[in-house]
Amino acid sequence: MTKPLTKDDYRPDDVTVHRDPARLNRVVRALRNAGRNVALVPTMGALHAGHRQLIREAKVMQNTVVVVSIFVNPLQFGANEDLDSYPRQFESDVDICREERVGLVFAPSAEDMYPGGSAQVTVHPGPLGDELEGASRPGHFAGVLTVVSKLFNIVQPTFAVFGQKDYQQLQLIHRMARDLNFPLDVVGVPTVREPDGLALSSRNAYLTPEQRQHAVTLSAALTAGAHVSAQGADAVLKAAHDVLAQTPEVRLDYLELRGPDLGPAPENGDARLLVAARVGATRLIDNIAVLLGEGDE
Repeated sequence: MTKPLTKDDYRPDDVTVHRDPARLNRVVRALRNAGRNVALVPTMGALHAGHRQLIREAKVMQNTVVVVSIFVNPLQFGANEDLDSYPRQFESDVDICREERVGLVFAPSAEDMYPGGSAQVTVHPGPLGDELEGASRPGHFAGVLTVVSKLFNIVQPTFAVFGQKDYQQLQLIHRMARDLNFPLDVVGVPTVREPDGLALSSRNAYLTPEQRQHAVTLSAALTAGAHVSAQGADAVLKAAHDVLAQTPEVRLDYLELRGPDLGPAPENGDARLLVAARVGATRLIDNIAVLLGEGDE
């Protein structure tokens, strides 16, 4: 029988921070047993307006307790990536969660999540995990899916909310939830953007003011491609490449047009245009939905 909750476990009028996975699991099981829905919003911290939107979407369902996880997952960073410098601002993150009336924050240590220092068993992402972001960041999606599967098991949410900015990640999590029979819904939330179109990202904090001006080229290129989508795939890619070529400070990694499931793009119908590039030392990604071969030019 689940123990009754105390004020140290859960306070309905304030955010409660938990670091121990077993204790957090006990709390959410008690909430589920009491008839509450549990929504998970996984993050690596450095929360911004995009995360606020994920939290707000998670609260749409009535009778829902929102759990925000804050964990910079070492398993998804490569040897030469920014694990040590990734922005960490825990106190302000908790303040944001409090402002958004989040019920629980789960902030484990690396040792809590990977006892002994590493994960011996990981989740293989399948063929899609080696494409696009996976080709540029080998092993990245195995790290992502492994930590997300652990969060699913610890939190046992009714549903989990992810941003569409990390579109490939979202598709892989959908597949994992389906293929491994996780009893939850995966919800994708549209990308939140600055007024000039730049997709919100914790890594934007790395950009200098000049680099910030260059970075908006990514969303401008995607928008240019979407505007000519009625003319077909070649026109979309050409328009996007033409915009990117105007800003040599943006060093392109990939620009690809795929189907909504990230398979081959159709000749007509729904597709996804995805881009990754470096601006200075910062690697940024973005994507947009396009409708190929239909509508007015």
